Amino acid sequence: MRRDLLTPLRRTVGIVVLAGLVVAPWLVDDYTVALLGRTLALGLVGVSVALLTGVAGLPTLGQTAPYAAGAYACAVVGGSVSDVGVVQLVVAAAAGAALAALTVPLVVSARGVVVLMITLAIGELTVTALGRWKSVTGGTDGLAGISPARPFWGLPVLATDRARYLYTLIVVAVAVGVLLLVLRSRLGLVLRAGRDDEARLRASGHRVAAHVAGAHIAAGALAGAAGSLLVVAQQYVSPADFGFETSALLLLGVVIGGTASVGGALVGAVLVIAARDWLLGVLPGQAPLVLGALFVVTVYLLPGDAHRRLGRWHRPARRLPARRPESRDHPTPTEVRA
Repeated sequence: MRRDLLTPLRRTVGIVVLAGLVVAPWLVDDYTVALLGRTLALGLVGVSVALLTGVAGLPTLGQTAPYAAGAYACAVVGGSVSDVGVVQLVVAAAAGAALAALTVPLVVSARGVVVLMITLAIGELTVTALGRWKSVTGGTDGLAGISPARPFWGLPVLATDRARYLYTLIVVAVAVGVLLLVLRSRLGLVLRAGRDDEARLRASGHRVAAHVAGAHIAAGALAGAAGSLLVVAQQYVSPADFGFETSALLLLGVVIGGTASVGGALVGAVLVIAARDWLLGVLPGQAPLVLGALFVVTVYLLPGDAHRRLGRWHRPARRLPARRPESRDHPTPTEVRA
């Protein structure tokens, strides 16, 4: 499929999906609304993947690590400190950013497929640690019975699935809006320039590593905030919510929606996760089959587009200068012998 046909198709699908997300609470049952709330939380993680992959040039399979850190931080705070959603959101975002900051030396210095492997290892190690830290995380059983949150001080708790969904929708909309404003600023331009030609940007005096590190920490904060939304939506959290399958599906959704498009990444992640949940209801126990089929279909439907994005994930460390043509002011060796 040609790129000039893909762009309007993606735009149309995106508008339909976003409109559906707005009106969904009044059209579907409570169970579906609860599923959509969790899907929106994962969509925000997809936005953080797009920030790293499409804007900063760091492909990642490890955004479930700050996602998990934010979710458990929110659960702990909600159970013993405060039931205010804004407080939980800030704490969760800080937890995700802190975990991302700890991994900056490992991620920012790598390139291409190496980044994928490093981030995948970080995500799997985080899930393993959460499963073994029973005193805080509840181990593989997770944390259940988390009290409902209230958006702000003095407001009633989010007691219904519709209320929790609307809270999640508003937070995601605000977070995506702020990110879009940042990406339209000088910082966004610098990140894209570093993705396309790192050597030239460094030669112009910019601190490329510092900008990429900042993007990595910001993406961690977004994923951590998404973890808070997951806890608010389902009032339960366990290590099973943050496995490799989730990371792979998020990356697939970002590729489908467009790695350089924040809105497209959100829509793509929502579509992929919603399709996964629906298909697993029809074909229980077939998660690996569904995941593999989605990847194969994506490669066949978007071959050129997917390959173009995969190629952008490699950020060369340096670029050799073009060779200047030889001057004719001096005679060639053949002319000297003549």
